[in-house]
Amino acid sequence: MDLPPSAAGAPALAADSLPPAVVAALVDQAADRSDPLSGYLYSPAVAVARADALRAALPDWAKVCYAVKANSYRPVVAALAGHVDGFEVASAAEATLARSVRPDGLLVAAGPAKSDTLLRHLIAHGVDVINVESLHELRRVDRIAAELDQPVAVTLRVNPRRVAVAGALAMGGKATQFGIPEADVPEVLEQARALRRTDVVGFHLHVVGNNLDAATHVAYLRWCLRFAQDTAARHGVRLRVVDIGGGIGVSFGRGPHFDVRRFGELVADVRPPADCQVVLEPGRYLVTGCGWYAAEVLDVKHAYGTWFVVLRGGINHFALPVSWDILHPFTVVPVAWWPYPWPRPEVRDAPVTVVGELCTTEDTLVRDMTVDRVRAGDLVVFPDAGSYGWEFALPEFLGHPRAERWTLDSPAGADALTAVRTLASVPSP
Repeated sequence: MDLPPSAAGAPALAADSLPPAVVAALVDQAADRSDPLSGYLYSPAVAVARADALRAALPDWAKVCYAVKANSYRPVVAALAGHVDGFEVASAAEATLARSVRPDGLLVAAGPAKSDTLLRHLIAHGVDVINVESLHELRRVDRIAAELDQPVAVTLRVNPRRVAVAGALAMGGKATQFGIPEADVPEVLEQARALRRTDVVGFHLHVVGNNLDAATHVAYLRWCLRFAQDTAARHGVRLRVVDIGGGIGVSFGRGPHFDVRRFGELVADVRPPADCQVVLEPGRYLVTGCGWYAAEVLDVKHAYGTWFVVLRGGINHFALPVSWDILHPFTVVPVAWWPYPWPRPEVRDAPVTVVGELCTTEDTLVRDMTVDRVRAGDLVVFPDAGSYGWEFALPEFLGHPRAERWTLDSPAGADALTAVRTLASVPSP
């Protein structure tokens, strides 16, 4: 695990970049507490607005299935339930959650290591499509479907030799645990003909990640359709589902956002085969902007030329910056309450490195980002923390309390969207 990249002195976000409702909610949570604050504030309304914008941009043949792994906080998932076509899940817990908030939604299952227990759970809960990762898994799906006397639709997840889309972050054509190598697909389809209760309805091609360019993503969608149509025609598959995975990116405040309107304009003339659904599985694109991670500053200290801002929290609560090697901007929310009789440690007009409470130098969230002022007792707040945050951290290391979670009332959603938009103007170092 490497440290996140240096901000090279770039400024932290301005205090007024946060919506007033977010600031008020966090300050209220921090007031007169027996324990320092560290947790996530979510606005489900922001996620809903992002889902509505994507859904409105897409033709009817496209189905949006929210990837629950990005954020499985029930209020967020429940809010999205009526604004997406369904959910992509990778565990029994996620499947149960998805069915509980929307029993009739499209349920797509993925993941490289589906146990028999998980497959039974999925089939018993009426999964619509299982993205199969190997011939062995396909055979196990069929065996369990026969035991339960329940037919199952599957797509083959393919690891293609190459993805001929310029500018995309390609994840295919190399050795990973995901999918069936393209050269092995004919044999798997041949073996599938003998299965009793399993119907191969198409292909899953999740081979592009964090793509910020709308034109490139439409080109990728077209490529997926061509690949699926050609493969289905060669092997006698009646193509009903093409799952292109997720892959729509977020900038974390360091560049232009994905242009969903342009995406809709470009995708409007795509024509899939009749009766074929194209499934998109956005996760972080829908929920990144709906969350803020906030942690109280426990100390401000100077050592050998570096100012450190020490948080109640860290990678045990918010591991995204160090795990994904990203520069994640933050802001400082001043808190007036101070319970000690001595002056507050502070630093002004200087670059700081933000660290957490764990006994390792890897517990670093930001390096060398310049603040106007930060004091012990203030809050450090990271916008764009709604995806791969609470669920993606290391909560058991050292045994500190888990991050708390709170929900911002829906009327603040429009206000919160303003803050999401302001992140596009943050300069790169």
